[in-house]
Amino acid sequence: MLRIGLTGGIGSGKTIVARIFETLGIRVYYADEAAKRLMNTNTALKEAILQHFGSSAYQQGELDRKWLASIVFNDKEKLELLNSLTHPATIADAASWMNDLAKSVGQTGPYIIKEAALLFESGADAGLDHVIGVYASLPVRIQRVMKRDDLPKEEVMKRISRQMDEDQKMKRCDFVITNDEEQLVIPQVIALHEKFCGILEHG
Repeated sequence: MLRIGLTGGIGSGKTIVARIFETLGIRVYYADEAAKRLMNTNTALKEAILQHFGSSAYQQGELDRKWLASIVFNDKEKLELLNSLTHPATIADAASWMNDLAKSVGQTGPYIIKEAALLFESGADAGLDHVIGVYASLPVRIQRVMKRDDLPKEEVMKRISRQMDEDQKMKRCDFVITNDEEQLVIPQVIALHEKFCGILEHG
């Protein structure tokens, strides 16, 4: 069973690409969703966040994501600190998920996907067979995030500046899907799906 990474900058549309893979019967691990879950359920991670960010990080036992975001997205060092706490827990959770699926012979497709925005930055690409990058131009990404999150352009640019340069990220990927609203995405996904199925069949 192949282990495929899927990454792209904020606003690239990698989640949409992941959903298309799911319609083809491929199981997908969403690192961002997992991190949010773990920050509420992983005792050690929760204690570490409380230790470094204080009791305001949680309200009635639940992570106050809005408050935490307002802190980390305005302070590079605090964002790096939060990432240093959440990444190891998420990587371990993903490894456990993949190993469990690998044991489920006949119940899993020919490959699985690990979707993560900070795949390279966090070292979460280790142990993967291939990595797919989802690319969209900067103006397209800015407009998408402004519309999706109801944020001003300045705030979107600040968040983009916190991530790896998009061109550098794409150079590190084995395959790139262009999601610029000009090229059709589904045929690109199907082509890669067939390629991965072929790689597995032919060893």
